[in-house]
Amino acid sequence: MTAILNRVKTALGPDMAGPGFALIAVIVVFSLASPQFFSRATFGSVAFQLPELGLLTLAMLLPVLTGGLNLAITFTANIAGLTVAWVLQQNGGADAGPFAFLLGSVLGIGVGALSGLVMGLVIAYTRAHPILVSLSMMIFLRGLGEFLTRGGDVSGFPAFLQPLGHGSILGFPIPLLVFIGCVLIWHLLLTRMKLGFNTYMIGSNIEAARYSGVNTRKVLVLVYALSGAMCAIAGIIMLARFNSVRVGHGESYLLITVLACFLGGVNPFGGFGRVIPVAVALVVLQLLSSGLNIMGANQHLATAVWGILLITVMILRFAAGHFKSLKRKKG
Repeated sequence: MTAILNRVKTALGPDMAGPGFALIAVIVVFSLASPQFFSRATFGSVAFQLPELGLLTLAMLLPVLTGGLNLAITFTANIAGLTVAWVLQQNGGADAGPFAFLLGSVLGIGVGALSGLVMGLVIAYTRAHPILVSLSMMIFLRGLGEFLTRGGDVSGFPAFLQPLGHGSILGFPIPLLVFIGCVLIWHLLLTRMKLGFNTYMIGSNIEAARYSGVNTRKVLVLVYALSGAMCAIAGIIMLARFNSVRVGHGESYLLITVLACFLGGVNPFGGFGRVIPVAVALVVLQLLSSGLNIMGANQHLATAVWGILLITVMILRFAAGHFKSLKRKKG
């Protein structure tokens, strides 16, 4: 039995302890507080609401692992969505066919990747701080989006897009399946590919990585380009979910993606973190929001609780690191 537990612990990794404990705690507390929580309706709601936030969190994850940040994720997603909407409108709007949507999606992902590519090039070649670069891109994309839409929504899409945002396959929501697929791709990228290994090296020590022969500029450019492409996928899902596109859609998700990364055990200074614990942390945050909603709490209270949770995670991390340091000294 001990051998099995040790094998499970090794497979999951120590960074699963925090998100795993938080998941169990949230389920137990809200199940006791409200009998309506542990129901199919609750978990169905979470399954449909999770993917858009989850995809944006994946977009945030790669830059954070390099010690950077992408503050432009939500506006990149919405610009990509606007690209898809423009292609659909140019091909008949509500009467547009699947080919127009496919073309728009390819162009939208290209726009998202281009946004990340520009940020990556500036960060890699000028060594400007990622916060400043991504903030500048965020302001640019927001202004561009407001100019193109005049601050309004763009709607009137074909009916065949509805299943992408609200449909299910064998009882599994299609947006959730898209998110799970992206999680697996990110997991393979970080654990089985050279780019993933180099991403961790840069996050741990970019100068050491450079002296080790890693083309740090190329890695940074690829990381931010992939981040932008993932934002675009999120933007397409949001378009199908809301049946409209607006520059400000999902603006509140930005800080939650950072919270999800840290709750999932990602080092805010880069170099350490895995995809699976981050995915579990996302489930925790969404269950927390749903639980508070069932109990009649205001959505703003959920946001406040998320903030308290982030502060608590930082304190616990500090305490755990201090405890390990004392233990090493005594040993």
